[in-house]
Amino acid sequence: MPDTSALTAPGRRAGTARTLLRLVPFVRPALPRIVLGSIAALLAGLVALGIPLVLQVLVDGPLSSGDASAVWPAAITVLVLGILEAAFIMARRFLVLTPGTHVEATLRTTLYTKLQDLPVSFHDKWQSGQLLSRAMSDLGLIRRWLSFGLVLLIVNLITIAVGAVVLFFWNWVLALVFLICSIPLWIYGYVFEQKYSVVARRSQDQQGDLATAVEESVHGIRVLKSFGRGKHSLEKFTRQADRLRGTELDKARAIANIWLWLLLVPDVAFALCLGGGVWLVSEGQMTSGELIAFFATATVLRFPIESIGFLLSMTFDTRTAVDRLFEVLDAPNPITDPENPATVLEPAGRLTFDDVHFRYQDASPGTPDLIDGIDLELEPGETMALVGLTGSGKTTLTALTTRLYDVTAGSIKLDGVDIRDLTREELRRRVAMAFEDATLFSSSVRDNVLLGRPELSRGPVADSVVAEALQIAQADFVAELPDGWHTTVGEEGLSLSGGQRQRLALARAVAAAPSVLVLDDPLSALDVDTEARVEAALRRVLATTTALIVAHRPSTVQLADRVALLQDGKVTAVGTHSELLASNAHYRYVISSLEADNPREVEK
Repeated sequence: MPDTSALTAPGRRAGTARTLLRLVPFVRPALPRIVLGSIAALLAGLVALGIPLVLQVLVDGPLSSGDASAVWPAAITVLVLGILEAAFIMARRFLVLTPGTHVEATLRTTLYTKLQDLPVSFHDKWQSGQLLSRAMSDLGLIRRWLSFGLVLLIVNLITIAVGAVVLFFWNWVLALVFLICSIPLWIYGYVFEQKYSVVARRSQDQQGDLATAVEESVHGIRVLKSFGRGKHSLEKFTRQADRLRGTELDKARAIANIWLWLLLVPDVAFALCLGGGVWLVSEGQMTSGELIAFFATATVLRFPIESIGFLLSMTFDTRTAVDRLFEVLDAPNPITDPENPATVLEPAGRLTFDDVHFRYQDASPGTPDLIDGIDLELEPGETMALVGLTGSGKTTLTALTTRLYDVTAGSIKLDGVDIRDLTREELRRRVAMAFEDATLFSSSVRDNVLLGRPELSRGPVADSVVAEALQIAQADFVAELPDGWHTTVGEEGLSLSGGQRQRLALARAVAAAPSVLVLDDPLSALDVDTEARVEAALRRVLATTTALIVAHRPSTVQLADRVALLQDGKVTAVGTHSELLASNAHYRYVISSLEADNPREVEK
């Protein structure tokens, strides 16, 4: 990603020009065509300004003398200039539209790459709708401004400047009146920027909030329907939509106000200049041709002057979009790859927790660490279960193994190497996770299972890996799907049951063939019989793979060689299931709690 952070001073909001300049590294490849498009647009404006010259010659010459034969050359010249103006406008559109889409694609790819790279802690705090609105509507606005707003703003300002010089050429008195009348436009334009920027930012943030509300309602539609809360959700959505509507009306009022000045001031200037011009012609200080040419030039300048209003509003909207984009691109990522990454020379699967501490960055100073000094070692091929009451730190500890979060003190080592010394790709290739909340992607079953094995795209080896992983996860239901392995599962796998999603997520972790397998209660949605078959198949995998399993069922504990008891972020006891049952009262209490939560297992 291009480095643009130096273009904006930290801790303060940059001006509009300084903010927009942050796009330069992304726009640079498209800059030649944008410049050529601007030149074409400028030539179109200059050609339009040349038409009044022909009109002045025509009025003061052939029309005054009555020489009809001299009218045709002037008319043909005006026609040629009109055709040239249209050709330059067409060239401008041709030159700038394509590079704008390329810039948008680059920005969207850069944003998506950044979102993939940012740690889980970032995504915990940001609403998905806010990120979606930045990736779609904000980047679309930036593209339109680059292809249209920027080019016309620059060209129209130059056209106004050149036109002002031409007006002075025709008559300096009328030109001075015209320019003096335009002063209120520049004053109100400055005031407009201060007010509109605030409203534009509020509008775009509210659009993100509204997108989040829609997304949450769609994803939670089953819950809303089952509890009959659709009306409540609609009322909440309506309130947010009304707030956005009010903000959009504020934007519309601001734009309407500047349009009032943009339309009123030129009309007043035209009226004053017309009165003064007629008097000057009557006094012989100006010819009729010069007066017509003056007003023809002023008419050419009318669109550039009037366009300043919506071009300014578009520019300020874009400035807000760029601010919102770089809020994400500038977000710090504390979980990065080392400059000189280490390698695991002889991967065996030994996982070591050495005085591990963890707390969230925004935790209050007085609160204890969520993980408070854990020492634990898993031998290669050993299966260890993590057992504890809710809030003891089991899930948090598993998240540290793949650097979804980084330890705040101590270290985690894989085969003697600190995992922070490994690249994240290398680490996550050797350590695979299956979560209780199984998330699948809108792709085929096969692609979901092979997510951790990108090198196995096609072929008999890939097929055997998928078949074995599905067999271990007892995902025999796949054969009954319409297209078998090639069936596309719905968004987040919601077309499948909870147990089916968990089995596919488990198959995905198994297919990754990791050195260490981390399972965060991946069997919670399975019935007792299916769970028993999965556990029996898992024993084959766990015999040669180091495994760390969060256990919420007594049957899951039976898979483990040893059990670690967690209490308030600390490991208070380690041993076999039988040893802890005999020696640790808190362990017996935890196990009895698990049995109470899973009465069918007591019967089993």
